[in-house]
Formats: sequence, structure tokens, C-alpha cells
Amino acid sequence: MNKTVIVDYDSGNLRSVANMLSYLNCPFEITSDKDKILNAKRIIFPGQGHFAQAMNNLEKKGLTEIIKKCCNNQIPFLGICIGLQILFEKSEEAVGTNGLGIFKGEVKKFQKGKVPQIGWNKILPTENNYYLSENYFYFVNSYYVEPEDKNIISSYCDYHGQFCASVQKNNITAVQFHPEKSSEAGLNFFKNWLNQC
Repeated sequence: MNKTVIVDYDSGNLRSVANMLSYLNCPFEITSDKDKILNAKRIIFPGQGHFAQAMNNLEKKGLTEIIKKCCNNQIPFLGICIGLQILFEKSEEAVGTNGLGIFKGEVKKFQKGKVPQIGWNKILPTENNYYLSENYFYFVNSYYVEPEDKNIISSYCDYHGQFCASVQKNNITAVQFHPEKSSEAGLNFFKNWLNQC
């Protein structure tokens, strides 16, 4: 299969991502079919919503191990918002629910400021970054990831204190913000990711 796959797990912001790919003339399919996901050219896991709901939906569709396998098989993977958070081991949003555990660390809730953070905020890319430039992106989040390995962090953001805005390791790219809702900055991010994957 020579298409980009958007994972349909009965959650997430599928249509906005689909619209972005259509605008960029990138062939894609929205699917929960295991074989199509395993044989995709690229995988996008968009998200908004609750950590436990996302994990439960993946389990119901039999996709938990499939997503892990894709991440380990070096298929280019882009996680957005909850698609970043589920890559970690656990979340304060859903105590007792395991994440995918691709990365060690946990998801924590903001303790200061208005929660959720809603609106544009500036990211500061690290040296471990292939696709982002310093710019403003659109966020809607009450939680943020705290990786054990700080070397995987590809950008930081500040919301009453510094937090991890994105991670990058091998084939995996994942962001807390919504590039599909981030105008020109988001468009450039998608272009860079699609061109290099």
C-alpha cells in the first residue's frame, strides 16, 4: 500500500487532518483495517479527547499491538495531541490505564493557569528536530508529556512553565499541538514531514 493512513479509532480529529492532506495532494485513506495500517507508507494518529477512551477504543478495535508493531517496524508515524500522549506509559488523566509504552514517561496535568490551554503558543525547537521551526502553533490541552529521556524532545513550549511540545525519535514524530489547525506553520510542518518520510 503506497498511501498515508489516518487511523480511525472512533475518536480524534480525523476530518481536519484529511482536509490538510487533500490540500497537499497527498493520497490517504482513513481506516481501522489492520493490514492496511501495517502496510501503510505513513501513519497519522490524530487525537483529541480522553486518554482512557483512546486506549479503550484501540483495544476494542484490536489495534493496540498493531500500532506498537508499526512504531517498532520503522513505519513513519505522526501522533497528534492524544496521539502523542498514548505513546507514553501512563497519564494522570486516567490512573490505572496503560499507554502504549513506546516511550518511558508519563502524561501530567497543568497545575497553573487556565486549564485547558486553548490558543496559539510559541514552540522552541531543539537540536533533535527534523520538521519544525520556531513558530506559533495552536494548542488545546490540559495535559503534557514528561519523557524520561529528554533527548527525544524536539520542541518546548511555555505555559506557566516550560513543557514538552513534541518528540522525535527514529520513525516517530509526535506533537502536542494541532498542526492541522495551525495555518501556515502547520502547513509547513506537514510539508516537511511528508517530504522527508
